[in-house]
Amino acid sequence: MAHELNEGAKAPAFTLPTDDGSKIRLSELKGQNVVLYFYPKDSTPGCTTEALDFTALMPKFKRANTVVIGISKDSIASHCKFRDKNDLKIILASDEKGEVVEKYGVWQLKKLYGREFMGIVRSTFLIDANGKIARIWPKVKVKGHAEEVLEAAKAL
Repeated sequence: MAHELNEGAKAPAFTLPTDDGSKIRLSELKGQNVVLYFYPKDSTPGCTTEALDFTALMPKFKRANTVVIGISKDSIASHCKFRDKNDLKIILASDEKGEVVEKYGVWQLKKLYGREFMGIVRSTFLIDANGKIARIWPKVKVKGHAEEVLEAAKAL
């Protein structure tokens, strides 16, 4: 189990492949706010709603100097299908090895229908322009979440 991250701490560095064929490095995003939202699985109802909500607000996130990155353990091929099917405008990063979900402490024991298994707990991190964690939303409920994150980003 990864260590607990706190608001005000330096965000753990990462480099991940993205749906546009490039790699994204947190260190290269200095000077901008970054929304990292971890989600369980491409093309599932809650994850699709969350991605569409963030996509709809992208012009406002851009005005707030904020990059939005969705991260799951799905493959790049899966991310591309998910993006194309839903016309997503956010960056989708693939953490197939699970290193980043571990660093951010979102790979946890989950329970569903009496079964226990390891999985990504839907969580969002807002990282400020200096690379510090400004806000953490653990165990996110999708409805209204993207708007709440946008308001926090605008306040930075």
